[in-house]
Amino acid sequence: MIYVNVLLTVREAADVPEIRQLLQKQGELSRAEPGCLRFEVYQSKNDSKVFILNEHWESQTALDAHRLAEAYTTIYVPRVLPRVDRVPHPSGLVQ
Repeated sequence: MIYVNVLLTVREAADVPEIRQLLQKQGELSRAEPGCLRFEVYQSKNDSKVFILNEHWESQTALDAHRLAEAYTTIYVPRVLPRVDRVPHPSGLVQ
């Protein structure tokens, strides 16, 4: 299983409502993709400009396919990434 946590900080406060809507739509589309076990979008209560993506993918193949799918190519890359600072955290589960 592949775990990815991504911290996104919206650069302009005025963009937060639209980024929130875009990430919500991205989450809906991503959850419908084959191999997606979890795709959650969180908004920080301490700083409304900060979003956290928590993703669980069945395999690297599923994650690679996600990066070619609609949510990633039509929402995330062209409409979200240019307006945020992104810090990815590929992660391992501590048990």
